[in-house]
Amino acid sequence: MGVRRRAFGQLPLLRERRALAYAAVLLLSAIAWWVRWALDPAFPPGFPYLTFFPAVIISAFLFGRGPGTVSAIVCGLLAWYFFIPPVHTFDFESRTLVALGFYAGVVAVDIGLVDAMQRANERSSRLAAEQRQLAERTELLFHELQHRVSNNIQMVGAMLSLQQRQIVDPIARMVLTDASTKLQLIGRIQRQLYSTTGEQVPLDIFLRDLMTDLFAADSKPGILHRIEAVPGIRLSPDAAIPLALIMAEGIANAMEHGFADREFGQLVVTLTLEDDIIELRVIDDGAGLPPDFDLHRSDSLGLKLVRSLAKQMEAEISIRNNRSSGAMLRLSLPNSADQG
Repeated sequence: MGVRRRAFGQLPLLRERRALAYAAVLLLSAIAWWVRWALDPAFPPGFPYLTFFPAVIISAFLFGRGPGTVSAIVCGLLAWYFFIPPVHTFDFESRTLVALGFYAGVVAVDIGLVDAMQRANERSSRLAAEQRQLAERTELLFHELQHRVSNNIQMVGAMLSLQQRQIVDPIARMVLTDASTKLQLIGRIQRQLYSTTGEQVPLDIFLRDLMTDLFAADSKPGILHRIEAVPGIRLSPDAAIPLALIMAEGIANAMEHGFADREFGQLVVTLTLEDDIIELRVIDDGAGLPPDFDLHRSDSLGLKLVRSLAKQMEAEISIRNNRSSGAMLRLSLPNSADQG
């Protein structure tokens, strides 16, 4: 279909070489005359225009209205002189005038229809080109907007990081450092949430890229990590960004606490969709949680953020020890209104 559309978009041919176009229609008219002459013994009386109609239509279709009109005139004169009795004369009998009038009406309609079709095709091609340019411009602007938003968020995080160096209070420095880290993480999430075409990336690809990014600068290459996610799940940004933040916080806690004294281990992130419930799990085989751990009473800024985000999404959140070793963060989110 694309090749056919491009071929029709090039019609009429020889727009910049009209002399050659007119020469081509004269050749087509001559061929139509020769075919009509060669087949004349096989035809019953009448039918003077039988081979000339196709020549006129083809001329108008390939070369446009002007060459098509010239072809119609030349073919009409050839049919009048050679095939309308009395032949070899330009006789003006009433029957001749009726035949010529019929011919003129038919070719005028044919040329008009072909010309209208080509004009409509030109308008369609022009509109398609404008739409492509608009789509490209929109994609560029969207990509630039995403880039700027991400950069601005990360810049704020970097400014907080610089500011915390001037603060003596260790608790205040820790809070600013954590806030700076979170802001820069949000900037990366914002950048990765959409593809270069402006479409939202499915969760499995989005979380996989984010996980790769989080582990890229990690100093413990012995901690193996992988993600097992159902493909094609999409959430609106209002749900996808908090979910990504919760996953990142779960990974950060596992690396900071679960693998604090360990150089080797395994961390697995799973994303499933079952019974219209999206479930995210961050599972590690590290040291596990302390005996008195309580998610809802924790004063950690990261865990406060996790509780707040889960409440915002109307999701259930829990962090508990595994049966064998390590800990598991579990988030259950209804896959309903938030789906994009």
